[in-house]
Parts: sequence; structure tokens; C-alpha cells
Amino acid sequence: MEILFLTPQLPYPPQKGTALRNWGLISSLAERHQVSLLSFRSPGQAPRPALALTEACARVETVPQPERSTRDRLRDMLTTRRPDMALRLASEPFARRLTDWLAREHFDVIHIEGIEMAPYLDAIQTAHPRIVGGTRPLILFDDHNCEYLLQKRVCFTDLRTPTRWPGAAYSFVQWRRLRRYEAHVCRRADCVLAVSDPDAAALQALSPKLDVTVAPNGIDTRSYQPPPSNSQPLTSSLVFTGTMDFRPNVDAVLWFARRVWPLVRREASDVHFVVVGQRPHPRLDKLRDDPAITLTGRVEDTRPYIAEAAVYVAPLRMGGGTRLKLLEAMAMGKPVVATRLGAEGYPVAHGRELLLADTPADFAAAVAGLLRAPERRDELGRAGRAFVEEQYDWRVILPQVEALYPSA
Repeated sequence: MEILFLTPQLPYPPQKGTALRNWGLISSLAERHQVSLLSFRSPGQAPRPALALTEACARVETVPQPERSTRDRLRDMLTTRRPDMALRLASEPFARRLTDWLAREHFDVIHIEGIEMAPYLDAIQTAHPRIVGGTRPLILFDDHNCEYLLQKRVCFTDLRTPTRWPGAAYSFVQWRRLRRYEAHVCRRADCVLAVSDPDAAALQALSPKLDVTVAPNGIDTRSYQPPPSNSQPLTSSLVFTGTMDFRPNVDAVLWFARRVWPLVRREASDVHFVVVGQRPHPRLDKLRDDPAITLTGRVEDTRPYIAEAAVYVAPLRMGGGTRLKLLEAMAMGKPVVATRLGAEGYPVAHGRELLLADTPADFAAAVAGLLRAPERRDELGRAGRAFVEEQYDWRVILPQVEALYPSA
């Protein structure tokens, strides 16, 4: 099978949710199919793709990511009815390269990875008469998040805080525009993937006749191993990982630091909170005043930070889809404390694979209890590892995706 991936960023190194999902799909599919990749290159990123990508893919090509200022975004918000995500990666050079590929090479399947890449549906359908072989490839739209639902939740969360009302207004506009746009994109694709049952239900609410396949986020559990059983965390630390200019992550860390952290410190004065992720938002700067909180910024690999932690926390209050960060932590045998929204989409139960808590007092009690109970941490860690191995390894998920492909 000849497969073309269109991705919003190079999926290697896989250091954030989108890249992790894309690399998992590409590297796994490349073991049995011929995979090509057309992607965007971030500012400052080397033109030559990483060796792992060129070894996995038959062909890799990149186009510079378009520059779009805040002023451009405000202008577009006022002068168009399209959501911001439909304009974020609009690029004539990318569209031309895609059209050229389709005219010269045959593909059986095209993966459109995320709603930011949906504008290139036009290039695919316009190129149809010139496509090699005369048969249009199957178009698979992988909706990494149910985006309209994410913006709706962000809007209502920001409404609770008067200083965040401008953000709430932005999200309200985006939510309404994304409802129309996301439904339109899903109807134009031949197949739609969602990462969870709740996301699939939310997409079907937009278009009741829509057929959505759930292909959850996964990881290669061989790359995420628990620390040796005879080792203990080097510090009494809590860790959170994620891209730190992403609004749901910023909100999660601020809520935890303001509402939960003081309660945890009362029970465990020597505990440390480590926030691991690139591009920390200026709203997080005030946390640097606390010597017990560390913002690492970009790191080459999050796994050493997870390995050193006693507890992984996921205090998310907004967002959608499923969080790969939870799979990474559980695969490494770490006990997890998460909000119910943070664990949404995973068939987990409180006290079985992880601990769930939604109020500051409950969250703090769960964290402090684990810090005092190493045997309970080990028990949850083993259960979490088994959960990921059985249901969320790419070797388990991939057949669900391949079942959508045309017959050979």
C-alpha cells in the first residue's frame, strides 16, 4: 500500500502529542507499507529531516511553516468566517508541492493529520483528474481533537475568571466557527478517525450520518520502560509534561500551583514540582518565584524526568481528545493523579489504574497519600503499565486503521 501523510510538523523527534501520534502511525505503518511524508518545517529547524524519518519513509519533503502574526490572526477573525485553525497553515508552496506529488506519484491512501491540514483537501480534489493511475486515493482525516468541543470547554473555563474573559470571547467565536468547519471537513473525507469514544460522539452530533472510527492515541511501549524495580525516585517530586504555551496545559499548571500545591506542601514540605515542556507561557513566569517549582523549558527527552518523579500529575480542566502524556507516564510505571477530564477517553477507574480527583482538596489528598505510600505507588504503576500494554500499544491499535484501507 502506498500511503502519503500530510502533517503540521515533522513528527520526529516525537516530543508532543501531535508528533507522538504521527510518528507512532508512520513508524508502525512503514513496517508493512510504503509511506511518504509531506510536512512543514518550523522556523530554525534544519532543512534535512532526522535520519529516523528518512529510514522509515520512502520520501520526505518539507515546506517552511508560514508566518502568521497576532495582527494577521485578528484581521482574519474580523474579515473571514473561517476558524483560526483553518488558516494557521495555509501555504501556497505546500499546496503546489502536494499537487506536484499527486501528479507524479501514485498513492492509495492520504492521511490528513489534524484539522490544520484540512485546507489541502482542495488540492487533492482539484488534482483528481491528473492523479497518477486515474483513481483518487482514499482520504483519511485524523481528527486529533474534536476541536469545536475543545474550544467550547476552554470558553466556559475562561468565563470563570474575569481576567480571562478576552480569551473566552476568542474561544466562543472559534467554537461557533469550528462547529461548521469541522463538520464540513469530516463530510468531505472518506474516513474519519477520532481518538476516543467521546470525541467520536461529539463529531457525530455535528453530522448524524457520519461514520467515525475510533483509533486511540498509542505509544510504543518498548520505548517507555519502568525504572528497575529496585530503584526509587531520586526525589519526592511531582511532574507534569506538555507543550507549555498550549492553553489547556497552562491552565492546568496554574490551577495546580495556585489551588493544589499549597495543600500538598502542608503534607510534604520537601516535595518538588517539575513542569517539563517547551515554550513556557509568560503567564507561568510567576511560578519561578517558588524555589520548589521548576520550569524546564524544552528538553530533548521527557522520559528521564518522568522516571525520576514519585507521582505524575494531570490536573487538566479544559481540552478534548485523549492525553498521550498519561500513556507515557503509565507505561513507565508511574502512579498518576488526574482530573476526570484529564483522563477522559480512557476506560480507567479510580483506584485501579490511577487516581481521579477534581477538587483542590481531593487532588492534594491523592498526591500526598501516594507520596506517603511507596507500595501503593508501585501497585498503581504496575496496573497502569499493564493497561497501556494491553490496549494502547501501536501494535494493538494499528489493525483498526489498516481495516479502513482499500483492499489490495
